Amino acid sequence: MIDPVCGMQVNSGSFGLEHLGIRYAFCSRQCQDRFKDNPHLYIGTPGEKAPKQKGLEIIKQRRFRLGRALNDSQAAMLKYELSAMMGIKHIEVGGDTVTIRYDLLQVTAEQIESRIGQVGLQLGDGWAGRLQRGFIHFIEETEMDSLEVKPHSGHHH
Repeated sequence: MIDPVCGMQVNSGSFGLEHLGIRYAFCSRQCQDRFKDNPHLYIGTPGEKAPKQKGLEIIKQRRFRLGRALNDSQAAMLKYELSAMMGIKHIEVGGDTVTIRYDLLQVTAEQIESRIGQVGLQLGDGWAGRLQRGFIHFIEETEMDSLEVKPHSGHHH
């Protein structure tokens, strides 16, 4: 089977999910979550291909400020962890700043932030940073919702 989010070949039992009576498999929880949030970015409707099926990428670049500057080994570990995520195109870590270029069809800023937290690092900037991140999440969700192929209602003869 092919993971509809990243296009990787996967075992049919890997992170399985059923949608509209069809079984899908994914390479990771990350890809499964992306599909669950916006399935029609990846699967079309009769007569209309989804953005992913058309080969679309939505490249974003975001800068995340960490709670503290990282030393070289911490920066290398963070780069390694983030680069293991699907859809990450480029990572730069300098001091307390991480700049990432990624494909929104495969990974969201929220998923990247979650991974940063999972490796034991805190995001900085206090309430202003949280507000900005929340706004970015909202913009990304709105953009993805608008790109989803909408199932046609009714029958046309």
